Amino acid sequence: MNKQQLASKIWESANKMRSKIEANEYKDYILGFIFYKFLSDKEVKFLKENDWTDDDLPHVTEDDAETVDYIRSNVGYFISYKHLFSTWIDKGSDFNAADVTEALSAFSRLINPSHKKVFDKVFATLETGLSKLGENSGARTKAIRDLLHLIKDIPMDGRQDYDVLGFIYEYLISNFAANAGKKAGEFYTPHEVSLLMSEIVAAHLKDRQQIKIYDPTSGSGSLLINIGKCVARYMGGGDNIKYYAQELKENTYNLTRMNLVMRGILPNNIVTRNGDTLEEDWPYFDDNDPVNTYDPLYVDAVVSNPPYSQSWNPADKESDPRYRFGLAPKGKADYAFLLHDLYHLKPDGIMTIVLPHGVLFRGGTEGAIRRNLVEYNHIDAIIGLPANIFFGTGIPTIIMVLKQKRENTDVLIVDASKGFAKVGKNNVLRACDIKKIVDVVSARADVEKFAKVVSLDEIRGNDYNLNIPRYVDSSDKNERWDIFATMFGGIPLSELADFHEYWAAFPHLKDALFTASGEAHCRLNVANLKSSVLDAADVTAFTARYASSFADFEAFLTTRLLDGMETLNITREKSIISDDVFSRLNGLPLIDKYKAYQLLDDEWKKIAVDLEIIRTEGFASSKQVDPNMVVKTKDGKKQEVQDGWIGHIIPFALVQQTLLAADLARLNAREARLSELAAEYESLLNELSEEDKDKPFVNDEGDAFVPKEVAKAIKSMEVEPETLAVLRKVNALNNEEKSLKKQIKADSTALHLLTKKTIEELTDEQARQMIKLKWIPPVLDSMAGLPSAVIADFIARLLALAGKYETTFTEVDSQIAETESSLVSLLDELTGNEFDMQGIQELKSLLGGSAHE
Repeated sequence: MNKQQLASKIWESANKMRSKIEANEYKDYILGFIFYKFLSDKEVKFLKENDWTDDDLPHVTEDDAETVDYIRSNVGYFISYKHLFSTWIDKGSDFNAADVTEALSAFSRLINPSHKKVFDKVFATLETGLSKLGENSGARTKAIRDLLHLIKDIPMDGRQDYDVLGFIYEYLISNFAANAGKKAGEFYTPHEVSLLMSEIVAAHLKDRQQIKIYDPTSGSGSLLINIGKCVARYMGGGDNIKYYAQELKENTYNLTRMNLVMRGILPNNIVTRNGDTLEEDWPYFDDNDPVNTYDPLYVDAVVSNPPYSQSWNPADKESDPRYRFGLAPKGKADYAFLLHDLYHLKPDGIMTIVLPHGVLFRGGTEGAIRRNLVEYNHIDAIIGLPANIFFGTGIPTIIMVLKQKRENTDVLIVDASKGFAKVGKNNVLRACDIKKIVDVVSARADVEKFAKVVSLDEIRGNDYNLNIPRYVDSSDKNERWDIFATMFGGIPLSELADFHEYWAAFPHLKDALFTASGEAHCRLNVANLKSSVLDAADVTAFTARYASSFADFEAFLTTRLLDGMETLNITREKSIISDDVFSRLNGLPLIDKYKAYQLLDDEWKKIAVDLEIIRTEGFASSKQVDPNMVVKTKDGKKQEVQDGWIGHIIPFALVQQTLLAADLARLNAREARLSELAAEYESLLNELSEEDKDKPFVNDEGDAFVPKEVAKAIKSMEVEPETLAVLRKVNALNNEEKSLKKQIKADSTALHLLTKKTIEELTDEQARQMIKLKWIPPVLDSMAGLPSAVIADFIARLLALAGKYETTFTEVDSQIAETESSLVSLLDELTGNEFDMQGIQELKSLLGGSAHE
């Protein structure tokens, strides 16, 4: 399984296993055990890299002080052989819940003092929560054993940055958050929002060799980790990034530490603190040595997603240097968090913070703080996000970007509230949405209905109200109706002007399609608008120019992806390819480069999975097949069983379509013939008389033959000759059907096994060609479809405009009159009693039909 499949499998099982335990609690247990497995496997890996064998491992005991010191000094902790995760698995039915309690207690005792802050009490939440996994020891043992077996297959070595562990950990946190309701906000920032903030920060820090980043409300630590990954992309590695994290809730604080450690971050680069960010600022010193350790925390970047509008106590905070711009009100701590973050920034630093929309326009002390932030030139950008994008709350939020020192005095305001995809109950930023926002922030560009660079004078003129709609109007254009065109027909030139981008791209097309009809209107002068557009020289030139721009795109992709597939940097490679796509689109009108980016991203997600496997397992993995495991129900119980094979990388279908085309064609021909039989059965059924359809050789519903009864009827010879001829044909079809089904099953099995053998025996060149066919054509096809999609949308909009005024009010009025006249004529033909006729006469009068009397 690839990492997505493994993560999905673990989540589905874990969600069922948690039973009545809240998702917010259960996450601490499974994630805690994953972390313990990571530490256990890491110790074993270290020992084996230093000449310890499997036979030596049982001698790793607490009684051997020299070994204990050796391991603690190198990995930061010590786990004896009997407490290793692998030992728990090997114990099978002899495993007991008490083994976990004993192991966690021993771990706490044997942490290297130099790693105390990283590992001390990191399993506290797991230890105290074990009792909730079962009402008695036996139930707890079973629940824990099930959990251990669930996660035992997660690879922990992180070879070549194959971040399976990190991916699964993040995947589980995300899914637990989605099921945790309002509590989700306590520990998780949606990955897409985290990525957006990370890209903005990384662009600012990309030229630095060494940085410090800080999250004062760190949650699970995912936001910090994403910042580090994005910055490391520019720095060439992450060992020069120092991570500072502060979190109030102990269980969430433990998630932060676990997550940071498991991502391969050096322990010396992890500095964490369990405390109240607002009440207790980051300490300037170590309590054990306050004089020599005095070091105020100033960092290159602060990122945070604090609790929204949280109550806090501003009493006695007037002299706190963090709040020099003012004290946030007691009922809303939003600006308290913001000012705390800003205080810890270096002069050339950057911060991004998620806040509710209210901080942009609320008055009182918040208004005063906002005024100071503007006047002291700290607010760099404001990004309005879609509503319902965070788990547990549907309120719209913003990301505010601030800096200590800025050269410009304006503020970039972005309304990104309309760009998202609906996924389940939540809205999610797509890759194209993130890319567009980051590009606009980097360029500080005005974009109609999306972004505006607002001057300081304009903000002052609005009394420092930063509410986004004051500056960026992203509302949809209202539908217009032209009164003259409604009455007399024609197309208003003012509405045709809305297509100005198309007329600029197709300079001769407008005159070819429309003829002026007065000063303000025109008429369509072609019989078939669609074909006229498609055949227009401007349009064919447009598609040809696009095709020319991408003429060598296949060769480019092949060189980039195939030649260095075992060593390339996957994240950086995506950026290189997307930059190339943008370059090809540069100067081409009408094509939305962000739609192209999304298409690339959709395909890249699939390609990246294969690249990770190849980088981790080598090119030979492309010639491997895996058991196809499916869940089937047997005796009322669901169990996982093998159902054939699937390609580890190369799909069976691709091999069959290319290397085994003749075998596949034979199978498809038989399947096609099988599907034809149904029509032939129906035709023969229609040849029977109604009397014959009541006989036993036709089923009770009268829509199918009964094969056994057909055979009996033929044998008895007690039917009419015509009927007998039909039944003999039915019998022949039935024999053919049986033979076809048997042959198809045999051919399908043979082709499946032949495909398996073919994949396993591929030459390197054949495997390379299969990978190329899997990766490259889907990208090419998606890009090639962009011009036709643009033209199809253009035609649809033109047709809608032409149809809008096609029927005039005068014509509608005439149609109504004709209909009324016809109805009156029909009423004249009706007869009835005296009262009926009075009613009919009144209806005729209403229809204006008195002349028919």
